[in-house]
Amino acid sequence: MKTVKASTSFGSESLTARFNLSFGLMAMIWIFGLIGHFTVLREWPALILYVLGSIGLVLYRGKQNGEWEEMYLAGGNLRKSLLWGGIAGLVLFGMDIMNTVMYYKNGGAPMAGMEFILVNRSMLYFFPVLVLAEEFLWRGIMFSSMIERGVNKHLTVFLTTIFYVVNHFAVAPVGLKERALMGMMAFPIGIFGGYLVLKTRNLWGSVLVHMITMMSMMLDIFVIPQLLF
Repeated sequence: MKTVKASTSFGSESLTARFNLSFGLMAMIWIFGLIGHFTVLREWPALILYVLGSIGLVLYRGKQNGEWEEMYLAGGNLRKSLLWGGIAGLVLFGMDIMNTVMYYKNGGAPMAGMEFILVNRSMLYFFPVLVLAEEFLWRGIMFSSMIERGVNKHLTVFLTTIFYVVNHFAVAPVGLKERALMGMMAFPIGIFGGYLVLKTRNLWGSVLVHMITMMSMMLDIFVIPQLLF
């Protein structure tokens, strides 16, 4: 009985630590973003903290405490996760392309700020790492800790999605209009990815959704404007 109690106590402490660390990291990212917005550093410190903090925190918790399954990086139904992740990703890919074409035809301006960062600052190859950081934080450590603490599953999907959307205003080093556009694209990713993780208890399908939609974003920036203008 003592062993069971000790194990239960450790699990409770581990859950509390994951919950507090995930929200603490989010708060620090937003504080850095707010401060950076009014300095010459802009949002770059917040973005760096976002990427290194999210990936580092999840890897640390996984390696130190073996919480890979708890954070949905292992276990669950991987095959189902990837299958539905691919399907959801293709659906969002098509929706994004259609919305982008309509946006440009209605007089919308190309995302010049994002294009400048991706090309002139050679950040294009950084996107896969960013995707992992985003998924590890919002659909991994934070999502799992909220579910385990008994937060309503639908509310968990909604809140982590809203946090993910708002985070674009803290870390994206572009104009406010482009941040808003990125936030709009992030909303369906968060909803689809959240319910996929909820159903499969595996994160990698959500990562796949995100990767596919990132490819559509590349078309939004580099290909579609060239075809329409």
